[in-house]
Amino acid sequence: MKVDLPVAILAGGLATRLRPITEKIPKSLVDVAGEPFLAHQLRLLHSHGIRRAVLCVGHLGEMIERDFGDGAEFGVGLKYSFDGPVLLGTGGALRQALPLLGDAFFVLYGDSYLPVDYAAVGDAWRASGKDALMTVFRNEGAWDTSNVEFHDGELLRYDKRDRTSAMRHIDYGLSIFKASVFADHASGGKFDLADVQRDLVAQDRMAGYEVRERFYEVGSHAGLAELSALLSKKS
Repeated sequence: MKVDLPVAILAGGLATRLRPITEKIPKSLVDVAGEPFLAHQLRLLHSHGIRRAVLCVGHLGEMIERDFGDGAEFGVGLKYSFDGPVLLGTGGALRQALPLLGDAFFVLYGDSYLPVDYAAVGDAWRASGKDALMTVFRNEGAWDTSNVEFHDGELLRYDKRDRTSAMRHIDYGLSIFKASVFADHASGGKFDLADVQRDLVAQDRMAGYEVRERFYEVGSHAGLAELSALLSKKS
């Protein structure tokens, strides 16, 4: 099944937690089970119907474009949006990439491996009628610090900095946004996507979708080792 929304992949960070591995290569090119992580990420997206992606890149981003080009090898058309001389943060990077993304799009992080039904997430967003959607996972503090209050299918509160005991879920790492959400932000400005999400939840403009299967990441050495073992076993 083909999914009509493109995906913005936030791959512009400095990946300081993975040093020294990322001193000379970006996180997307870190070896996972014998291949660059982005290869696994694109293969997963293709298997769920995604056919277009925009890589929001910064630090060493030209290396990603050199190695992956237009994405034809993976069946996912790739375009690139560069931060420029100053890193724009996750929100600023998306604002910069809007001309390549269209009216609405998925967003995921460049270190996330998310085995979820992307078409079902898209359908849930359309049915909600809201400007955005956040996927959440009942985490109970197991994989990282919970940051979402989610009850009866509704997002009640999201905050990555000011957490409460009522937060049993965590932001799974896949969201959908209408481009209009970012219209009030000037292109080239630096801001954090988490702040945008916090405000959207507070304004009841963001739907929630609960995912049952856990997420994987390569943002830390422990996460990298875990995903490498999982994908090596699958292959």
